[in-house]
Amino acid sequence: MTQTFKIGVLKETPYIACEDPLEIERSLRPVQFDSQLDLSRDLCHFAPYLASGTESFLFQGSKRKPTSPAFLTDIIKKLPSLKRAIDPFTCVAEELELVEQTLTRAIRSSEQSLTEISSHLIHGGGKRIRPMVTLLAFKLFGGGKTNDIVDIATAIELIHTATLLHDDIIDGAETRRGKESAYKRFGLKSTLVAGDFLFIKAFEFAGKFDETVVQWTADACTHLTEGEMLQGIFNRNRNVTVQDYLEIVRRKTASLFQTGAKVGAYLAGAARPLVEEIGRCGLNLGIAFQIVDDVLDVVGHKELLGKPTGIDLQDGNPSLPIILALSDGQAAVLEAFQSDHPTEEQIREAIEVIRLGKAIQEARSLGKSYAELAFKSIKKFPPSPYRNGLKTLVQLIIERDF
Repeated sequence: MTQTFKIGVLKETPYIACEDPLEIERSLRPVQFDSQLDLSRDLCHFAPYLASGTESFLFQGSKRKPTSPAFLTDIIKKLPSLKRAIDPFTCVAEELELVEQTLTRAIRSSEQSLTEISSHLIHGGGKRIRPMVTLLAFKLFGGGKTNDIVDIATAIELIHTATLLHDDIIDGAETRRGKESAYKRFGLKSTLVAGDFLFIKAFEFAGKFDETVVQWTADACTHLTEGEMLQGIFNRNRNVTVQDYLEIVRRKTASLFQTGAKVGAYLAGAARPLVEEIGRCGLNLGIAFQIVDDVLDVVGHKELLGKPTGIDLQDGNPSLPIILALSDGQAAVLEAFQSDHPTEEQIREAIEVIRLGKAIQEARSLGKSYAELAFKSIKKFPPSPYRNGLKTLVQLIIERDF
């Protein structure tokens, strides 16, 4: 039986706290999306254009200067529908450049292999979305001590990078961001140690702050590991549900978005209700981000993704489109998902079945519902270019094709 979703917002509150994923089914009512959410489908090409010809999303190593106004003018000319959008990258370009420089310094080690493995991933095309959310939250609430927030944004990215190294080991991944994975290139032992190295470096930065910041950062790391274990439990498990999936995503992906947003607002001196609200915004943004990732693993383009499609089926990871197709009784999907070593033909057939069914539409709808919840939080914040930049970032994430 096909699982369906009533897209909207909670009847009594303007957000989904996501502590109980079952509330999604029990408490949603239909709503019209904010017009800003559908500003333009062209927005999905915004970031790839920004990234054109660069090693990473914003910078080549640590040498590239922040995006210039002239460069942005050129983008807007190419994409007229962006005339009303505030570019989130330029809002915090100087701070992102400092993060990039700090990352480069952070991964230096007397053991050259640690630096090489870390650099292979950190300077290999990361989007820096998590640091960007952290920086926008800080600037949104009037934060002034740039060094502090750069250190925390760096810590967030180091934690994220460490988890990617460990994920590639767990999944046996051969590629990451369009090139050979660290696991494939440097081997299991060295990559595992490099991941541990990055976790330690992250707490070098986070550990100098007060107990609240340290605890929130530690909690995020705890959630990440719990999410990884939970995903393992449901690996190739046909009994996985949408609620199970949302709990995995809340812990494994969204917790780091949530923590970055909360810490950014907290260090800026925002009132506690606003800190909690932007934390909810980050949480819902992170869930939307992962849902889009899952959809792109089925319908994306290898050239833009930097990896082939069908990775979730190959690894047996319970992505949202897979779960929805399983609930619809799609035999080809079940066969590929439960096989320890699915063939290319099995994966190709399962992907085709998912594309032709309702799963992609339903997954996109659920992703948009979380984006709308993030928008509703953003509307509660004081007007500023940073609020508008955060709003554009939500649009960019939900509409992206990379």
